[in-house]
Amino acid sequence: MLLTNQLLATPSGGRELLCKLNHDALKEIFGDRLVLLELSRCSIHNLSSIINTFKGHIDGLTRVTIVEAVRQIQVSKIEKIFVDGSNLGEFVKVVKTEFPEVQVCTFFHNVESRFFLGALRQSKTLRALGVVIANYLAEKKAVRFSDKIICLNERDSRLLKRLYGRPATHLSPMALRDKFHDCGTSDDNEAHEKFALFVGGAFYANRAGITWFVKHVAPRIRIKTCIVGRGFEGLKDELEVEGKVEVVGEVQSLAQWYRKSHFVIAPIFDGSGMKTKVAEALMFGKKIIGTPEAFSGYEEIADQVGWTCNTADDFVAAIFHAQDEVVLEFDPTLRIIYEERYSFSAAKARFSAILCDGAWGATIYNAVGMSKKRAFLR
Repeated sequence: MLLTNQLLATPSGGRELLCKLNHDALKEIFGDRLVLLELSRCSIHNLSSIINTFKGHIDGLTRVTIVEAVRQIQVSKIEKIFVDGSNLGEFVKVVKTEFPEVQVCTFFHNVESRFFLGALRQSKTLRALGVVIANYLAEKKAVRFSDKIICLNERDSRLLKRLYGRPATHLSPMALRDKFHDCGTSDDNEAHEKFALFVGGAFYANRAGITWFVKHVAPRIRIKTCIVGRGFEGLKDELEVEGKVEVVGEVQSLAQWYRKSHFVIAPIFDGSGMKTKVAEALMFGKKIIGTPEAFSGYEEIADQVGWTCNTADDFVAAIFHAQDEVVLEFDPTLRIIYEERYSFSAAKARFSAILCDGAWGATIYNAVGMSKKRAFLR
């Protein structure tokens, strides 16, 4: 059984894309045996729904959906459950209480309590505080009751240990469906202005990072920066600088923007999980200039695929070098890294090994591919 947020036909955000990829990988592994339960988001509109949120009824998880899931487990004689999101910990608790023999694997897109703590720091409101608390309580249940815990990187695993007393049992890094052929190639050789590309939705870490970049880096470099992503169209007046920074906002397809860019920038200073834009850049054979946070989970390949920067001076120097050193708009060696580590086939292979191994012990897969070391759950 797979319990997940509602799957979109055309997902765009990083989490939406990864949920769809996880579903597709599990469908190929288990075929018609996979029972899918999708959760539709519901609004918090009264005191009762607020109270239920702190009980773990988050992202469409309700008493009704839990009852339906329990019925499906009984009717379909479910033996394994993949829970796509650590904030669905109340469901994990119910399943392990009702069916202790059922094996539950929870996939952590982020350490949610840490992710929303960052949002709270940006917007100190009662609502933001409530979101942090609700996600902490739900995530704590997921860590306690799951048989297997999958994190994207070692950083998140260590944070789980500090917050909840238990690390991940498995690592499976960010993966993306291949979008390289989503646009034609007829105009690839047409002359166009070189530009650095920033991609991402306008959530707090992306807004803060690119705002810092526009203020401290963009005035000091000789290449234009294009900002592409849902929500940024509303920030044109704040971020756009004539001749220096162009705010594009939401686009139908990112492929053309990636393919025409000279390189990709990722000035991200806060967050959790792994950054989708780095894997996307590799998919399109692009070098990346980013912060240590942007390269979290990609540390072993960071020096090979780009430049890691801590300060504005670092970014200015790296961009200066990249303008001269990046001679190929498509670098096939970067594309190979994507295919081997961050592609659909790579994720499917990892999930197959994690979920279908004979023992329900932990096999830790690192971001370097399929190397592994054995560990065992208590």
